[in-house]
Amino acid sequence: MREHFAEEQPHLRPLPALRYDAVLTVERRISCEGMVAVAGNYYSVPDTARLRVVEVQHHTHEVRIFEEGQLIARHPVLEGKNRKRIEPGHRKAPPVKRAEMLPATPALPMLQRSLAFYGAVGERLASLNAKGAA
Repeated sequence: MREHFAEEQPHLRPLPALRYDAVLTVERRISCEGMVAVAGNYYSVPDTARLRVVEVQHHTHEVRIFEEGQLIARHPVLEGKNRKRIEPGHRKAPPVKRAEMLPATPALPMLQRSLAFYGAVGERLASLNAKGAA
């Protein structure tokens, strides 16, 4: 065994001075709430990045979220499961409700007719039906 080590030793290189940081890289879809699921927990992304697929790097002590190669969020890893971490700067405005998104329709003037008008229309239709049935 010593002879094998003696053969390999000249080819061995020293270890890097920096500690090795293990990282798991995966793709995740951002939820409609602006959250990304990583290892059973949820991490926020900025409001501007919703409904997109992002790259998530899960480091030992930190989660980094990238969109098209740009770092958009960074969070410490949460302990446990089903926990959420929302960075305060990620939520600038409350979500817009669908009714608020619709354009306002101008108020149309309402026609007001007497009930006698509708009675006359009903009588006319009834007489036309009577003629058609005969």
